[in-house]
Amino acid sequence: MAEQPESLTHVGDLAALIAVAPESTVSRTVLRAEGVRVVLFAFDAGQELTEHTAAVPVLLQVLDGRLRVRAAGSTVELEPGGLVHLGTRVPHEVLALAPSRMALVMLDPRGH
Repeated sequence: MAEQPESLTHVGDLAALIAVAPESTVSRTVLRAEGVRVVLFAFDAGQELTEHTAAVPVLLQVLDGRLRVRAAGSTVELEPGGLVHLGTRVPHEVLALAPSRMALVMLDPRGH
């Protein structure tokens, strides 16, 4: 029997899948599907991801807390409900201004 492509994948409460740990940054991949990967991050206040790039376009969305995102000469304070899109290989950094949880959505048209 041929394998059927995934047509619906549901992940419930994203924030419930990762916890903030004292003085740490924690990450966990929660979804790999056609054209996308979702990685959750939990940051204690003051924790950061230093400048780096991604090989694919990404979306950053804060689930709770507050993050400062710097990229392309701009700085954004991201709060719940906010969303940032970063193009392929755009250098960026993320700093937690408060204990925070974030969803990183990696958009990859090449597949899984």
